[in-house]
Amino acid sequence: MLGSGAVLGVLEDAMRAALASAGAALLQAVLDQQDDGYAGPRAGCVSCGGQAGHAGSRPKTITTVLGPVTLQRAWYHCAACRRGFAPRDRQLGLLPGGALSPGLAEMTALACAEVSFARAAALLAGLAGITLSPKTIERSAEASGATAREAAGQEAAAIRERRIVPLPPPEPVPDMLYVEVDGTGVPVRASETAGRAGKGEDGKAGTREVKLAGSSPSPGWTPTASRSWTRAPPPTSSASTARTPSPGSWRPSTCAAAATTTGRSSPSATAPPGSGPWPGPSTRTPPTSPTSTTPASHLHDLAAHLAFITPDPAQWLEDRSAELDAGEVEALIAASRCYPLTGVKADDLDKKLGYFERNTHRMRYADFSKLGMFIGSGAIEGGIKAVVVQRAKQSGMHWSVDGAADIIALRSQQAGGRWDAFVAPATPSPSALCTAV
Repeated sequence: MLGSGAVLGVLEDAMRAALASAGAALLQAVLDQQDDGYAGPRAGCVSCGGQAGHAGSRPKTITTVLGPVTLQRAWYHCAACRRGFAPRDRQLGLLPGGALSPGLAEMTALACAEVSFARAAALLAGLAGITLSPKTIERSAEASGATAREAAGQEAAAIRERRIVPLPPPEPVPDMLYVEVDGTGVPVRASETAGRAGKGEDGKAGTREVKLAGSSPSPGWTPTASRSWTRAPPPTSSASTARTPSPGSWRPSTCAAAATTTGRSSPSATAPPGSGPWPGPSTRTPPTSPTSTTPASHLHDLAAHLAFITPDPAQWLEDRSAELDAGEVEALIAASRCYPLTGVKADDLDKKLGYFERNTHRMRYADFSKLGMFIGSGAIEGGIKAVVVQRAKQSGMHWSVDGAADIIALRSQQAGGRWDAFVAPATPSPSALCTAV
């Protein structure tokens, strides 16, 4: 009977289904033995903070990793905000309005941090034997992301107010920390860009910006056994660091997706676009080519725009690249404006030079190099591709602002190695678990 791999596979599926069914029955029995969360005739409203009155009992069926179970819950209604809630939902770690158990909610969050909602539904069905609709998965994953965003915001506020003091990093401590910020436009629904000017042919916006921030030591530096810092061979060009890692491999010291899809702008800083070095004492030698990848790409676009009028386009680009490396942005701008352009060509030139004019203070590469700073932006650009682009900018995607921020928050926490801090459900104490079983 077991001579065929196909037969064994059938047995495996049958055993998994039987074990899940038995586990769901056992889980239901354990839940039935617990109280329904009754907190007295009145309880504090979770929405407005007022007093809510007991309004009977309301059962609720949720889907778990073992199958569906039904909860008996004491129900409270607040006359002030006209909302109801069940204290037992919070006691069990259910997401607000969620129909999935904490364990299954985390599974969907993990899947949705990696792939589309439809693909996540297929993965859960194929790998865990759990059938959920893409819409159910979407709602659950976005709720998990919203919870993670709120928790991360509360932690950040507590750190700023010194109510939480982070522990010092393990030795050896790098002599310089780089804080990097970059952004990209995420396609959103038309309702999310109403009244906003954009780059489309019709002048309308089709995207909202998401910012990604991270901090890390210099990309070429690694700790050695002697507990000192040594420099790995530098790349031949800073552009070579702009690889596209997977979310699991892109791990700066911190990683956070700031939901500037809401329209908030990030504060400017005197740092290369896409990179923000933290000044400090250093004796390092800067990389071979100090030009940041993003300014270099803008310069190539500028050279292509003027190629029809410059006597030697290749030499012109080489000269301007040298000026950019030296931080002589004003000279670059002047050399670009010396040609008599009119009409559309002149307008396009103004747009291309606008990038350099707005960011002149961030392109003082010679000054940064004298301080021993790494000034390539490939790491944060690779992070943008891995964390945001590969998940939120796939063909056919159009997000709501909150939905994009929620899913990118999940992916950001995963890339930053902080999944358990904000997303994973709370683990019950061993004593409570043994008592329940």
